[in-house]
Amino acid sequence: MIAGSRRTGQRRTGQAAVLAAAALLLAGCGADKPTVTFDVGGNALVAAPTQFCDTKMQNCADEPNARVAAPVPPGTEVKISVPDEVSSAPWQIVYAFTRPGQKAAVQQRVPLTELSGRNEYTLRLPEPGDTLVTAQVQLYGPAPSIDPQSRQIQFPIRATWVLVGEGAPA
Repeated sequence: MIAGSRRTGQRRTGQAAVLAAAALLLAGCGADKPTVTFDVGGNALVAAPTQFCDTKMQNCADEPNARVAAPVPPGTEVKISVPDEVSSAPWQIVYAFTRPGQKAAVQQRVPLTELSGRNEYTLRLPEPGDTLVTAQVQLYGPAPSIDPQSRQIQFPIRATWVLVGEGAPA
Protein backbone atom coordinates (compact mmCIF):
# COMPACT_ATOMS: atom_id res chain seq x y z
CA MET A 1 0.00 0.00 0.00
CA ILE A 2 2.76 2.40 0.74
CA ALA A 3 4.27 1.82 -2.72
CA GLY A 4 0.87 2.45 -4.36
CA SER A 5 0.34 5.74 -2.56
CA ARG A 6 3.85 6.88 -3.50
CA ARG A 7 3.02 6.28 -7.20
CA THR A 8 -0.24 8.15 -6.83
CA GLY A 9 1.63 11.07 -5.23
CA GLN A 10 4.20 11.07 -8.02
CA ARG A 11 1.45 10.97 -10.64
CA ARG A 12 -0.33 13.91 -8.98
CA THR A 13 2.90 15.89 -8.81
CA GLY A 14 3.56 15.17 -12.49
CA GLN A 15 0.02 16.16 -13.45
CA ALA A 16 0.31 19.37 -11.43
CA ALA A 17 3.57 20.23 -13.21
CA VAL A 18 1.99 19.63 -16.63
CA LEU A 19 -1.05 21.76 -15.70
CA ALA A 20 1.18 24.56 -14.38
CA ALA A 21 3.25 24.55 -17.60
CA ALA A 22 0.07 24.62 -19.72
CA ALA A 23 -1.28 27.54 -17.69
CA LEU A 24 1.93 29.51 -18.27
CA LEU A 25 1.79 28.85 -22.00
CA LEU A 26 -1.84 29.91 -22.21
CA ALA A 27 -1.15 33.04 -20.17
CA GLY A 28 1.61 34.00 -22.63
CA CYS A 29 -0.70 33.52 -25.61
CA GLY A 30 -3.27 35.92 -24.27
CA ALA A 31 -0.81 38.59 -23.19
CA ASP A 32 -1.97 42.11 -23.91
CA LYS A 33 -0.08 44.09 -26.50
CA PRO A 34 1.40 47.38 -25.29
CA THR A 35 -0.47 50.60 -25.93
CA VAL A 36 0.77 54.12 -26.67
CA THR A 37 -0.97 57.31 -25.55
CA PHE A 38 -1.18 60.33 -27.85
CA ASP A 39 -2.31 63.40 -25.88
CA VAL A 40 -3.66 66.10 -28.21
CA GLY A 41 -4.54 69.28 -26.32
CA GLY A 42 -5.53 67.37 -23.17
CA ASN A 43 -7.44 64.69 -25.09
CA ALA A 44 -5.61 61.43 -24.27
CA LEU A 45 -6.06 58.82 -26.99
CA VAL A 46 -4.88 55.29 -26.20
CA ALA A 47 -3.76 53.42 -29.31
CA ALA A 48 -3.32 49.70 -29.72
CA PRO A 49 -0.67 48.65 -32.24
CA THR A 50 -1.69 48.70 -35.90
CA GLN A 51 1.09 46.16 -36.47
CA PHE A 52 2.69 43.96 -33.81
CA CYS A 53 5.26 41.16 -34.17
CA ASP A 54 7.04 38.99 -31.64
CA THR A 55 10.71 39.71 -31.01
CA LYS A 56 11.76 37.25 -33.73
CA MET A 57 9.38 38.80 -36.30
CA GLN A 58 7.75 35.39 -36.85
CA ASN A 59 4.27 35.94 -35.44
CA CYS A 60 2.78 39.21 -36.65
CA ALA A 61 -0.70 40.69 -36.52
CA ASP A 62 -2.04 43.69 -38.44
CA GLU A 63 -4.87 45.76 -36.99
CA PRO A 64 -5.22 48.79 -39.30
CA ASN A 65 -8.34 49.96 -37.46
CA ALA A 66 -6.39 50.27 -34.21
CA ARG A 67 -5.21 53.73 -35.21
CA VAL A 68 -6.64 56.69 -33.34
CA ALA A 69 -7.78 59.98 -34.86
CA ALA A 70 -8.38 63.45 -33.48
CA PRO A 71 -8.62 67.04 -34.63
CA VAL A 72 -5.14 68.57 -34.41
CA PRO A 73 -5.29 72.33 -34.96
CA PRO A 74 -2.20 74.01 -36.48
CA GLY A 75 0.69 74.32 -34.04
CA THR A 76 -0.75 71.85 -31.52
CA GLU A 77 1.78 69.82 -29.55
CA VAL A 78 1.24 66.08 -29.17
CA LYS A 79 2.50 64.41 -25.99
CA ILE A 80 3.40 60.79 -26.67
CA SER A 81 3.73 58.25 -23.83
CA VAL A 82 5.12 54.76 -24.38
CA PRO A 83 5.40 51.80 -21.98
CA ASP A 84 8.72 50.39 -20.76
CA GLU A 85 8.53 47.62 -23.38
CA VAL A 86 8.91 50.31 -26.04
CA SER A 87 11.25 52.75 -24.27
CA SER A 88 13.72 50.00 -23.36
CA ALA A 89 14.27 49.17 -27.05
CA PRO A 90 15.17 51.34 -30.05
CA TRP A 91 12.09 53.30 -31.17
CA GLN A 92 11.31 56.32 -33.26
CA ILE A 93 8.55 58.75 -34.09
CA VAL A 94 7.80 59.29 -37.77
CA TYR A 95 5.42 62.12 -38.58
CA ALA A 96 4.00 64.09 -41.47
CA PHE A 97 2.56 67.58 -41.52
CA THR A 98 1.27 70.16 -43.94
CA ARG A 99 2.42 73.73 -44.17
CA PRO A 100 0.26 76.67 -45.31
CA GLY A 101 0.70 77.26 -49.03
CA GLN A 102 2.19 73.82 -49.73
CA LYS A 103 0.21 70.88 -51.11
CA ALA A 104 2.59 68.03 -50.32
CA ALA A 105 3.01 66.79 -46.75
CA VAL A 106 6.45 67.06 -45.18
CA GLN A 107 7.74 63.87 -43.56
CA GLN A 108 10.22 63.85 -40.69
CA ARG A 109 11.57 61.63 -37.92
CA VAL A 110 12.55 62.29 -34.35
CA PRO A 111 16.18 61.17 -33.97
CA LEU A 112 16.63 57.95 -31.98
CA THR A 113 19.09 59.72 -29.71
CA GLU A 114 16.29 62.00 -28.46
CA LEU A 115 14.11 59.01 -27.52
CA SER A 116 16.53 56.49 -26.03
CA GLY A 117 15.25 55.31 -22.65
CA ARG A 118 12.43 57.88 -22.55
CA ASN A 119 8.79 57.04 -21.85
CA GLU A 120 7.47 60.44 -22.96
CA TYR A 121 8.13 62.85 -25.77
CA THR A 122 6.38 66.05 -26.82
CA LEU A 123 6.13 66.35 -30.59
CA ARG A 124 6.36 69.97 -31.71
CA LEU A 125 6.05 70.81 -35.39
CA PRO A 126 8.70 73.15 -36.87
CA GLU A 127 6.42 76.15 -37.58
CA PRO A 128 3.36 77.46 -35.66
CA GLY A 129 1.11 77.15 -38.75
CA ASP A 130 2.05 73.51 -39.48
CA THR A 131 -0.74 70.94 -39.16
CA LEU A 132 -0.09 67.34 -38.16
CA VAL A 133 -1.28 64.75 -40.68
CA THR A 134 -0.01 61.62 -38.93
CA ALA A 135 2.34 60.53 -36.17
CA GLN A 136 3.62 56.98 -35.79
CA VAL A 137 5.52 55.38 -32.96
CA GLN A 138 7.67 52.62 -34.42
CA LEU A 139 9.42 49.96 -32.37
CA TYR A 140 12.47 48.47 -34.07
CA GLY A 141 12.78 44.70 -34.32
CA PRO A 142 15.87 42.55 -34.80
CA ALA A 143 19.18 43.87 -36.10
CA PRO A 144 19.19 45.46 -39.57
CA SER A 145 19.93 43.27 -42.58
CA ILE A 146 20.74 43.72 -46.26
CA ASP A 147 17.97 42.94 -48.75
CA PRO A 148 19.58 40.49 -51.20
CA GLN A 149 17.64 41.86 -54.20
CA SER A 150 17.82 45.61 -53.66
CA ARG A 151 21.11 45.54 -51.69
CA GLN A 152 19.53 48.16 -49.40
CA ILE A 153 19.78 47.99 -45.63
CA GLN A 154 16.48 47.13 -43.93
CA PHE A 155 15.54 48.17 -40.43
CA PRO A 156 12.72 45.83 -39.36
CA ILE A 157 9.86 47.56 -37.55
CA ARG A 158 8.33 45.22 -34.97
CA ALA A 159 5.35 47.34 -33.94
CA THR A 160 3.61 50.55 -34.97
CA TRP A 161 1.05 52.80 -33.24
CA VAL A 162 -0.66 55.50 -35.31
CA LEU A 163 -2.35 58.87 -34.69
CA VAL A 164 -4.17 60.43 -37.64
CA GLY A 165 -4.61 64.19 -37.40
CA GLU A 166 -7.85 65.60 -38.70
CA GLY A 167 -6.74 69.23 -39.01
CA ALA A 168 -8.46 72.14 -37.37
CA PRO A 169 -12.06 71.54 -36.34
CA ALA A 170 -14.62 73.15 -38.64
